[in-house]
Amino acid sequence: MRPRPSPRTFAYGPLLALLLLVAGLLLPAATATAADNGAWGVFPTPPAGAPMTDRGYFFHQGAAGTTVSDSVTILNSSGKELTFQVFATDAVNTPAGGAFALLPVDQKPKDVGAWIALPPEAATTVTVPPKGRKDIPFTVKVPQDATPGDHVGGIVALNTAVEGIRQEGKVQVGVKRQVGSRLYFRVPGPVTPGLSVEDVKVSRSAPLLPWVGQARATVSYTLVNRGNVVVEPKVAVSAEGLFGRTVLDRPARELKLVLLPGRRIVLTEPWADAPQSDWVTVRVSAGATAHPDLASASEAEFVAVPWPAVGILLVLVGAALTAVVLRRRSGLGRNPLTGEGVPG
Repeated sequence: MRPRPSPRTFAYGPLLALLLLVAGLLLPAATATAADNGAWGVFPTPPAGAPMTDRGYFFHQGAAGTTVSDSVTILNSSGKELTFQVFATDAVNTPAGGAFALLPVDQKPKDVGAWIALPPEAATTVTVPPKGRKDIPFTVKVPQDATPGDHVGGIVALNTAVEGIRQEGKVQVGVKRQVGSRLYFRVPGPVTPGLSVEDVKVSRSAPLLPWVGQARATVSYTLVNRGNVVVEPKVAVSAEGLFGRTVLDRPARELKLVLLPGRRIVLTEPWADAPQSDWVTVRVSAGATAHPDLASASEAEFVAVPWPAVGILLVLVGAALTAVVLRRRSGLGRNPLTGEGVPG
């Protein structure tokens, strides 16, 4: 799973400004595995003597005021030495689409990323030899005022090498890559799942001549996690026309994303064969398999009218009425005997 690019500007030569795009590796929670981009990977350190780990990500829990220790491994699968900037940060959902993403190195974490302490030797850069690995211990110190629930972040290895430069308008853009391993931390206390569906909207387009081609629509909606634990939402979309006629029925399905506490995301649902003439009510329902009692729904209405055809019909009717009026006003009949004009 790929995160959104994270911009950062820095100097590169006397006249060259580079916009650093940091690309990482982010995975859906349902299929979480060690984060690896093919050249290097970041994952929980395997047990002593084991070449691999069965942990796809970090998961810990601890009460306020406690400290938890663990270790992260950077594996260099390439044939050359790599140097990384290693840092801990917070996780977010991208506003559009809800992808799991880790904050960039130049954005200070405020949650679990700020609780993580790396050793002094990792404070600057870490160099890993070709086909080698580096194990880096760390601690998570839970603050006294930590709120109960899930706190999500990650530990990231940012390659310090600029892997390429591309031109974007008048600015030259350098590309660096990062890989991050997720870290889920739960602080014990009252657990309150929360999920709401909001802002359901429908945008549509229709062919110029109705029923000659398909009308298309897009249903957009907002999911909000109002609880204090992560939620893996499932969503159903349905629509009814006049007299309760079903025009769309998409059963609940898992979205394969993790919605973090307090996050708001906007999702879209394409509708390839939308009604061309109807009064439609669209309903979006959301829940979560892990929380059977969690349910929310929201609706929106729209009127599907073939406006081009209606416009053409109105023009034709208007032209016909105008012709009739003009004929009545100016048309005079002729007396067949005298040839004199008489009102028509």
